[in-house]
Amino acid sequence: MVDISRRVVVLDLDDTLYLERDFALSGFAAVGRHVEERHGQPGYGAECMRLFEEGHRGTVFDAALGALGLSAIDVGPLVALYRGHAPKIALAGDAARLIDRLDGHATAIITDGPGQTQGNKVAALGLYGRIGKVVLTGILPEGCAKPHAMAYAMVEQWSGRPAAEHVYIGDNAAKDFVTPRARGWLTVQILREGHIHPCIAPTPDHAAHHVVDSLDDLVLEPSVRA
Repeated sequence: MVDISRRVVVLDLDDTLYLERDFALSGFAAVGRHVEERHGQPGYGAECMRLFEEGHRGTVFDAALGALGLSAIDVGPLVALYRGHAPKIALAGDAARLIDRLDGHATAIITDGPGQTQGNKVAALGLYGRIGKVVLTGILPEGCAKPHAMAYAMVEQWSGRPAAEHVYIGDNAAKDFVTPRARGWLTVQILREGHIHPCIAPTPDHAAHHVVDSLDDLVLEPSVRA
């Protein structure tokens, strides 16, 4: 159990509050419907998901087009549709329980990725209005995604609390924890089954202070408001 009481609770989004592969499945389904309706070719979304599960990331759309003999189709609109669609995703069970427990606490989200995409995820998860501060690094100046300090400084300014009274909860040891640790925050890594991002810290400074496999392992009393 990790006690995060009396702290500003700052959360990552992807693979922390829900499974990012669920967003991928939702997006590939939307793109697959588009390809079938516009080009008469079924199975594109399923092919994208198959490649994704095999470990393909940046090449999924092109590879799926090639596999189905559709290389003449412009991939740009497909990527735009994937990023801009209204996703069908849901909070993980332990994340839903944590959000309920966080009612009355000072809370924030810091999440990387295209601003519209991440904002759509926050909306789909019903978190606007439940989280006090949402920082989408995709709408910050170029180069200010994690591990850049800007987002963390924005949360500190919003909360008005000392750095040591913040906790960051995320999954990606490559970028999530090194900056908040350096600023004096407590850090917690969630190792959620089915995660996508790296779990092994490249250096000791990148490692979280605590590792949990469920957000139910977080102790949260009493409530604190920003």
